Amino acid sequence: MKQRCIECGKEYNVNEVVYTCECGGLLEIIYDYDSIELDRDSFKGREFGVWRYIELLPVKDKDKIVSLKEGNTPLYRCKNLEKELGIKELYVKNEGANPTGSFKDRGMTVGVSLANVLGVDVVGCASTGNTSASLAAYSAKANKKCIVLLPEGKVALGKLAQAMFYGAMVIEIAGNFDKALEMVRKLAENKYLYLLNSVNPFRLEGQKTIGFEIAEQLNWDVPDRVVVPVGNAGNISAIWKGFKEFYKIGLIDNLPKMTGIQAEGAKPIVEAFKRGDKDIKPYDNPETVATAIRIGNPVNAKKALDAIYSSNGYAESVSDEEILEAQKLLARREGIFVEPASASSIAGLKKLLEEGVIDRDERVVCITTGHGLKDPDTAIKACEKPIKVKDMDELLKIIKN
Repeated sequence: MKQRCIECGKEYNVNEVVYTCECGGLLEIIYDYDSIELDRDSFKGREFGVWRYIELLPVKDKDKIVSLKEGNTPLYRCKNLEKELGIKELYVKNEGANPTGSFKDRGMTVGVSLANVLGVDVVGCASTGNTSASLAAYSAKANKKCIVLLPEGKVALGKLAQAMFYGAMVIEIAGNFDKALEMVRKLAENKYLYLLNSVNPFRLEGQKTIGFEIAEQLNWDVPDRVVVPVGNAGNISAIWKGFKEFYKIGLIDNLPKMTGIQAEGAKPIVEAFKRGDKDIKPYDNPETVATAIRIGNPVNAKKALDAIYSSNGYAESVSDEEILEAQKLLARREGIFVEPASASSIAGLKKLLEEGVIDRDERVVCITTGHGLKDPDTAIKACEKPIKVKDMDELLKIIKN
């Protein structure tokens, strides 16, 4: 196992604390795949969750593992939405069912476990909310000091409350997420903390297990397409890596098309894809109601674009109005309550079906990344106000009408 630069190919030992290559390129974790002996029967009798796939994860010492029983999230067949959208087969992989309510828990169980292996006592991150909530929980479990930098006034209260309640040192900075990430990376470079944003390749090793679980939950019959909300762009590339690894060792026979969805006010990856470029042009002032993907300079953009191009996938943006409508649609047709960023995958699917980019005979999995209670204020504002009544007569009149 080693860390390897996706740009120049330079390799680093897994015990080296390094976040990017000396050339500036992103790193990825590479295993000796020929030595990994796994078949479909290998998983029988194993506990479900992220660490079910320990042969393809970087921490082997079970005593170092920090877990809150993350993973094993439900994959829902959405028959009501199939009829609504006119698609043959649609599933939602609901990552809001993780312990702190988002997919970030998959990355944090691996990242904080690796911090144990490295003997690190202080961990940190920049966040739009979910990353800070997750890291705060796992660092609390591991008895580590946690420092999180958040953009002032730009974090949903549900997420801010979590980070504070788990005992993290919460620091609000004057600026957006990209500014917060720049600052926390400087702290990491000066060894004040171990950085657990998704620029750290070990974080993505946990998140790739979404792909592993989808394959298993669909009885090893991989979907035609996986639609993913894109913010800092780690998740879409991680899920693609998961599918590729299962394919490489012979557990699955096909690979899905990876489709990334961004908000219109923060869509540098979509713009790069439509130009046919491998490099993005960052947004200075990203803005969207979907706070979890309000990121103008996604650090994993190159990995995300590679996943999209390599899988013959697609990238599209959706408006805030389309996101909020999709959020209500998913709740009112399937009983699944997600935060706005999560609903971008449903909004993107709807748009791409209408445009003919996604065929209505495709088998599609949409990833929803966070629970609706992460951002209750936005949900309340998007809905009709409660009806007020004075007495029973007025109540009956309203109900009968």
